[in-house]
Amino acid sequence: MPDPSRLRDACVAASADSRTAVERLDADRQRAAGHRAEREAVADQRAIHELLASELGPRRFEAWLLEEALASLVAGASERLEQLSSGRYAMAIDDKKQFEVIDHANADERRLARTLSGGETFLASLALALALAERVTELSGSGRASLDAIFLDEGFGTLDPDTLDVVASAIEELGASGRMVGVVSHVRELADRVPVRFEVRRGIESSTVERVDV
Repeated sequence: MPDPSRLRDACVAASADSRTAVERLDADRQRAAGHRAEREAVADQRAIHELLASELGPRRFEAWLLEEALASLVAGASERLEQLSSGRYAMAIDDKKQFEVIDHANADERRLARTLSGGETFLASLALALALAERVTELSGSGRASLDAIFLDEGFGTLDPDTLDVVASAIEELGASGRMVGVVSHVRELADRVPVRFEVRRGIESSTVERVDV
């Protein structure tokens, strides 16, 4: 018959071994869970790094900067166009990066800018030019660039008298800000509002240029 004391000691030892094994397994399980968490964290970091590498690559990053610059330019041009068109038109860009106009007089219909009439196209182009003049400093990488001179070549003859007056006022405002604004036009009503102009007259054999100060 087995010795009861020895049987009890064996049971106690087996129980202790079992507890030790369970504790070891629990510790191993916790370490494994920690390793999984670390691996997932590393995988997340790797995914972020790969995404940044993709987005900040030369082509993607340059495209993003251009999109931001274009969006800023169009926002400024839209404000100018609303002023020049007496609130009728605003400007936007579509998914294909084409210029659109928003026609407030026609239930905010959006259509491509190339559908505008000649006079309206001139207003849209002028709005973009004015917006560029205002934003060229913030759009430049150094922040030191400036657009100190703008030349507008014709297109004024397509404007009705009221719109011409609005455009002339916008040009005068731009000139008052310290920029040089050059205008090439045959429209006398506009020329008479330019403080310094050079009038070209064609003769029989040659042309003459005369400076006129208003």
